Amino acid sequence: MSIGIVTASYIGATVLFILALGGLSNQETARRGNLYGITGMTIALLATIFGSVTANFDLLIACMLVGGSIGIILAKKIEMTQMPELVAILHSLVGLAAILVGFANFMEHDTSIIGIDKTIHDIETYLGILIGAVTFSGSVIAFGKLSGKIGGKPLLLPGRHLLNLGLLIIAIWMGNEFLITSAAGNGFDPLVWMTVVALLFGIHMVMAIGGADMPVVVSMLNSYSGWAAAATGFMLDNDLLIVVGALVGSSGAILSFIMCRAMNRKFIAVIAGGFGTSGGTVTTSTETGEVTPVEAEETAMLLESAKNVIIVPGYGMAVAQAQHTVNEITKKLRGMDINVRFGIHPVAGRMPGHMNVLLAEARVPYDIVFEMDELNDDFPDTDVAIVIGANDIVNPSAQDEPNSPIAGMPVLEVWKSKTCIVLKRSMASGYAGVDNPLFYKENTRMLFGDAKDSLEKVLKSFSD
Repeated sequence: MSIGIVTASYIGATVLFILALGGLSNQETARRGNLYGITGMTIALLATIFGSVTANFDLLIACMLVGGSIGIILAKKIEMTQMPELVAILHSLVGLAAILVGFANFMEHDTSIIGIDKTIHDIETYLGILIGAVTFSGSVIAFGKLSGKIGGKPLLLPGRHLLNLGLLIIAIWMGNEFLITSAAGNGFDPLVWMTVVALLFGIHMVMAIGGADMPVVVSMLNSYSGWAAAATGFMLDNDLLIVVGALVGSSGAILSFIMCRAMNRKFIAVIAGGFGTSGGTVTTSTETGEVTPVEAEETAMLLESAKNVIIVPGYGMAVAQAQHTVNEITKKLRGMDINVRFGIHPVAGRMPGHMNVLLAEARVPYDIVFEMDELNDDFPDTDVAIVIGANDIVNPSAQDEPNSPIAGMPVLEVWKSKTCIVLKRSMASGYAGVDNPLFYKENTRMLFGDAKDSLEKVLKSFSD
């Protein structure tokens, strides 16, 4: 394959990747965006295999078969509730690839690169491995937190910011040592030590972040993986890797910034691993009292007599796989001329857009799914707000308690509706470990039990 065809293929793939990002920004065009991305990646792979690779085709094909088989198996086995940890572990593979490619590229010892070109090449190699190592270890820790193998409570070591600063200084110093020793024909030892430091930094950075902030971490690691790919592209002189890495890195950074603003967090604090909510422990609310339980039959009556209903889904809906039942209830209520809408918090679930994906899977109409800011002012005119497995994103203490771990975080103000029905298995706190005063309010009714089972009973209780 000629260089011209390879270049044209890379340009076409780049255009398709840009179209993919544009498509994924909207629910109605998300499927089309996925198709663009798949097509672009296929073109890029074929152009690389037949245009850039010159030897070891047997090893390349064998590795592709192994990797492709693993991907297909995971895609078929993974439940929607496991998507956040799958995304995190896939980010780790991008980081690991950047580390391995960086070391392989360094150990190749290309003698044709000399002078300032070698210095630039060494910097590209160093940065690729550095970002890759942070992405790899940080993503592995994120996977552990999201899958429950590591507790959601942040590890807040004394002087953690000084520790981060110290690791950064060591990485910079090792970079200088690497450039000096690499120019003399060595440099392997500083590169290894820097990799160890970067791995430790990735671990400490994500361990210091609490459970409620994990969606921001997922988008942040997505950005890191993009920059690692871009650095690898510079290292290998591959324009497509540079462009695609920059697209992923910048889009991930923008998403992280948007989510931080939605949570009233500082973006720089995310990068430094400096914010974390105390997850895993139950704190005492300033508002206590008796909760008012409700049965499925009464819930059905309240919904049938309502004119305006807002449904707020959370991670509990994902765990119970209740989205399809929710859609059936929605269709039933809309058939009664009841105005039903969905309110989605930017960090509902365990990754950005988690609830949107679940509702799209259940074929909930896109035009009744709204972001938090679009309908938060409508709760006072809402007859019934039904909260399905959400906790932190509907917690009044974010507004009322300045010392709360989630203080300042914008939340869906469901307590302002005439009646609020909360579906939960128990009175346990959410992922942030904060007790919720919503449960004790006079207009709140608690429907205890598995969300899917409870909603199926509600569906059966509707009058024909």
